[in-house]
Amino acid sequence: MINFIDRGTMPYRDAWALQTELFDSIVALKRAKRPVENEYVIMVEHTPVYTMGRHANPMNMLMSPDLLAQDGIECIPIERGGDITFHGPGQLVVYPIIDMQLHHLGVKAYVNLLEEAVIRTISNFGIKGERVEGATGVWIDKDTPRERKICAIGVRCSHSVTMHGLALNVSTDLAYFNRINPCGFTDKGVTSITAELGREVDINEVKPIMQSILNDLLNQ
Repeated sequence: MINFIDRGTMPYRDAWALQTELFDSIVALKRAKRPVENEYVIMVEHTPVYTMGRHANPMNMLMSPDLLAQDGIECIPIERGGDITFHGPGQLVVYPIIDMQLHHLGVKAYVNLLEEAVIRTISNFGIKGERVEGATGVWIDKDTPRERKICAIGVRCSHSVTMHGLALNVSTDLAYFNRINPCGFTDKGVTSITAELGREVDINEVKPIMQSILNDLLNQ
């Protein structure tokens, strides 16, 4: 059974601790060869924070620690894949803690499923999202000079159990991305549903759509 958990707005470290607790509980069941009866999908917004994946280039953070500290923002190294990204208000962050074996998924297929969930979600707002070869996530205006990213994806998997996930910009203040090379790119833009539509979109419009689509994809 997949349990969807909406935590509203939550500091990054608190959500990370919750993910880790649920992740460890499922891994422990698998190690003990016991059935996994509950899986989880956490949906959350974060207070402003930057996170850096395992192989991130520190040079992609363009601000000094002192300037970040003045704004009360952390830059946290974490164990997911991918480079540096931003999380903050107006961004829908989704953390599935699932057993990929139960869904007959490998890592590549799982990432593809997350991308598909985002592509289908934003299509409900008339936005065409696409995949870009060699660049995980969901993009707008693929293969054009205006190619821009609307959703970042970075995951961790162990014993076929997942954590971390996707970050979809709904009404995010995109100025925060000017402080980094988002996901390590220096030649591509970042966008949001609000920016694409030219009108404010509330994250609560997006959550139920994402939940329904992700639930369908995981249970197909």
